[in-house]
Amino acid sequence: MSLDLMAPLMFCGLVVFLLLGYPVAFSLAANGLLFSVIGIQLDLLHPSLLQALPERVLGIMANPTLLAIPFFTFMGLILERSGMAEDLLDTVGQLFGPIRGRLAYAVVFVGGLLAATTGVVAASVLAMGLISLPVMMRYGYSKRLATGVIAASGTLAQIIPPSLVLIVLADQMGTSVGDMYEGALIPGLTLMCFYAVYVLIVSVVNPQAAPACPLEARTLRGRVLALRVLTSLIPPLVLIFLVLGTIFLGVATPTEGGAMGASGALLMALVKRKLSWNLVTQAVESTATMTSFVIFILIGSTVFSLVFRGVNGDLWVENLLIGLPGGALGFLIVVNAMIFFLAFFLDYFEIAFIMVPLLTPVAQKLGIDLTWFGVLLAINMQTSFLHPPFGFALFYLRSVAPREIKTSDIYWGAIPFVLIQVIMVAIVITFPGIVTGNVSKAAGALSGSGAEELRRQLELPAAPVAPTAPGKGAESGATPKSDDTSADIEKMLKQDKNY
Repeated sequence: MSLDLMAPLMFCGLVVFLLLGYPVAFSLAANGLLFSVIGIQLDLLHPSLLQALPERVLGIMANPTLLAIPFFTFMGLILERSGMAEDLLDTVGQLFGPIRGRLAYAVVFVGGLLAATTGVVAASVLAMGLISLPVMMRYGYSKRLATGVIAASGTLAQIIPPSLVLIVLADQMGTSVGDMYEGALIPGLTLMCFYAVYVLIVSVVNPQAAPACPLEARTLRGRVLALRVLTSLIPPLVLIFLVLGTIFLGVATPTEGGAMGASGALLMALVKRKLSWNLVTQAVESTATMTSFVIFILIGSTVFSLVFRGVNGDLWVENLLIGLPGGALGFLIVVNAMIFFLAFFLDYFEIAFIMVPLLTPVAQKLGIDLTWFGVLLAINMQTSFLHPPFGFALFYLRSVAPREIKTSDIYWGAIPFVLIQVIMVAIVITFPGIVTGNVSKAAGALSGSGAEELRRQLELPAAPVAPTAPGKGAESGATPKSDDTSADIEKMLKQDKNY
């Protein structure tokens, strides 16, 4: 067997493992180790290749960017269990008053607010499904519209900061989490507005699908409504500013913003008298489970990528994609079509850890801005939650939906919102300024990879930039990313004499 055949066989082997139903983390690691043994036995790989694995695993454990994941997960779980979603839905619904389809509008905008505070899709879908779906059914809403708008609004947590997906993508692509957050903000809000426009169209074309609520349902008016707005809407908005505002202004790193958000969520639960030891215990256990899930997949993908690069798999993928007709545009069309197809079978974490490391070097060589490319992939990967029949948001909603709502109603209700997300992908490709124009270039704004963030937190001097040889990296405009994070950290710590 020649070295040229190893990469395609390894990729096909991974597909077979996944189709057999093995856990993704173990499929990635087992596939990498299996082909490393085959390569060593055939003298195609040197055994010293595997000596890099311990340092890579230590690099994952020492990556401060990933520390934001448990912080934001814990924040979202505390807020979801403290009853904030119920208060928001009721308050926003009362604000819309007699408008036809007001409950659907409330679900869309509360979905955006929950996305900006929790960043967890499951929490948003379950909360809105439990609270708003029975009410919408009681007032005669279309089953497809009600289930579709709840599932789609819950997926806004994937694209609106502080999205966990954006943190993972920034880590995998070597870009700044703050830049990813800034770039994704406008597309996320635009997508939320598109959902509201769809509700408006449905309420005009088919008024019976989104009826107005009766007068007796509008119980809050005047000063009572104003007080409810102050107590229900203002605290989440303040929390959003503490988390996202400090990150955008360059005051805090994403990790520090996540810590402030977790502290703010605990404070809000305490003020609402919902904070208890049982609540904190459940949130901590769920956070540990979620974080372990991410880390195990990341370690498995590291094993796979190390061996895959050892058999020149990165060059194989690069030659396949760079040779596409149409240059950068052809690359973007093929990649987005591939991601859209994979989203039928894989969730967003699996796509991020398997495909993104293979696509990023090609995007760099084609001169594509990585922040824009990451936001584009995040919008596309958002469809993985809504794709029938394996969309996770559909499963979450099915678990809390009443028995009279059929699974087919949930599937058909999600399809219009999948099309809206595809339209949003096309808009971002056509008008890249809605992403890149929002990325701050002001002095003092935080940027850089996880290693650079750690350097800033330890107050170490900036790493010297090696001169670029003529005709090399300067042509692509890409910033090289170190493959060995632990080595970078070790060098940084050696620079600090007092460490």
